[in-house]
Amino acid sequence: MSKEEERVRAHVFVEGRVQGVFFRATTYEMASALDLSGWVRNCRDGRVEAVFEGKCGDVEEMIKWCHKGPPGAIVSKVVLNREEPRGESGTFSIKYY
Repeated sequence: MSKEEERVRAHVFVEGRVQGVFFRATTYEMASALDLSGWVRNCRDGRVEAVFEGKCGDVEEMIKWCHKGPPGAIVSKVVLNREEPRGESGTFSIKYY
């Protein structure tokens, strides 16, 4: 299996002007198109939190996208935690409190 095909998991927190600009919805659309598993949600402190699991190349593309976000977003910081894949497969979802 190539590095691009290897399954990985990333847990990110995105800071800045990231709520009220369709960050969750656009993250959902992009992650679904890349066939990633995981979820995205707004945090009460104004950040957006997401978990992406899938092929390494696809997860890396999603992380890169998180640094800019959708039009209207102003990303000031992305905190990335790499985690062991949990074997999740299936859909990507939006979580709500």
